Amino acid sequence: MVIRKYYGVLNEGSKTIQIIFAILINIPIFAYGTCIGWMSPMTLLLQSDKTPTEKPVTDFEISLMASICYLLSIPSDYLMAFLSDRFGRKFCLLFLSVTCAFSWILLLCTVNIHVMIFARTMVGIIMGSGITCPLYTKEISDDTIRGALGCLVVLFQTSGNLFVYIIGDLLEYKTILWVCLSLPVFHILIFMMMPESPSYLVKHGNVEEAQKVIAWLKCRQPEDPIVVQALDHIRKEQKTDEEGSQFLVKDIFMNKILFRAFCITLVVTLGREICGAITVLNFAGEIFSFATNDQKSLLTPNQQAMILGAVQVAGALLASGIVEKAGRKGLLFITSLISGLSMCALASWFLSKEMGIFTLTWLPVVTLCVCIFCDSLGLQPISVVLTSEMFSYKYRGTVLAMTMSTSSILCFVQLFFFKSIATTIGVHVAFYFFGLVCLSAALYVIIVVPETKARSLEEIYEDLKTKKEKEMEQQVETKEKETAKENEVSTV
Repeated sequence: MVIRKYYGVLNEGSKTIQIIFAILINIPIFAYGTCIGWMSPMTLLLQSDKTPTEKPVTDFEISLMASICYLLSIPSDYLMAFLSDRFGRKFCLLFLSVTCAFSWILLLCTVNIHVMIFARTMVGIIMGSGITCPLYTKEISDDTIRGALGCLVVLFQTSGNLFVYIIGDLLEYKTILWVCLSLPVFHILIFMMMPESPSYLVKHGNVEEAQKVIAWLKCRQPEDPIVVQALDHIRKEQKTDEEGSQFLVKDIFMNKILFRAFCITLVVTLGREICGAITVLNFAGEIFSFATNDQKSLLTPNQQAMILGAVQVAGALLASGIVEKAGRKGLLFITSLISGLSMCALASWFLSKEMGIFTLTWLPVVTLCVCIFCDSLGLQPISVVLTSEMFSYKYRGTVLAMTMSTSSILCFVQLFFFKSIATTIGVHVAFYFFGLVCLSAALYVIIVVPETKARSLEEIYEDLKTKKEKEMEQQVETKEKETAKENEVSTV
């Protein structure tokens, strides 16, 4: 009983350390959330008569400010994957925080629109935190809390969105920038004391240091059998990776199972990015202005956007609590389905409004809240967790870079053209498209995506094999057994 209680205390202590470490790892994600959410209150301010710029910003300039970062994020994703493998996860996070601080400093120094667009371009580099932070978090987490800590990525991003929605409605333009600048500066100062990922240390031959980090994460001595076992597991995984091709992209496309896993993560990631959440988060105030035009509302567009941000954080919080219980596949299917239905309902509302049919003033807020809640509950966290669980250390960075760079192109397109479509063709067209994407993603999940909860790579990849491939493997195993028996008989 005493021994069991002692190990229980150790386990709780190790979980606490890993949670605190994961929180510090994801601070750049929070800072990235403020960068994305900043556009919502600032769009209304910069295009008003109270703009801090010389004259109100045009629709084209606002669209460029919101979307340009997604173009830079394409090479940035590959750069972060390279740097995290070459120089370490810790180096990458510090580099991202320095870049984030530089972006806010530029906005503080001038209100020249060209410099502001350049500062927003730097956000594309900060998007690389979406690659490094999940990798780092996964590599310092026990399997029992891996999914929950993986969801911190979404929780911190949504919290950053909500944070800047609130201060954007309460504080002056310059004050908002100073507050946002303090976040990456704080991270740089505190994270310099944190250790490197054990997987990175093992890969680069620093086994002794890796063993010390694992021991610290698990609240045990370096010689403890559990620490040694965890170290052996990392070695085994990386040894298996070394047996494959050194050309990772070619390896992924040539290996049938890896390619199927890649296709699944790509489709799920695209479903997450084109579900409409990115557009809503960047233009929340603008969308609510469309909805409340010529109608009385108790809340301003900015205040309605704050409600949206609060709902998003609630979804991310719930995701951290239930992802280990509900499983990945079921949660992803349900949230994709509900999100699609909500987007279609919102599109119908806008269409009815344009046709002069009676509409309920509260419907846009409710449908967008449901959609954003589902996005932060399932679409965002599960897509990140799936990618980290369906690939070994060797492929995670490359796969994340490939999927995120592809989705960034589509994000740029939808953000750049959203305002033009909304003002010319009609905002309902965009939301019908988002709804169709979500419904298609739900169908894909239920048919193709495997369950990855608490399963090894071997078990997951077994689900990705076709029936014919499984039968062929069984035939090979049967022949090998028969050959072994024949050899035994001939030996006797």
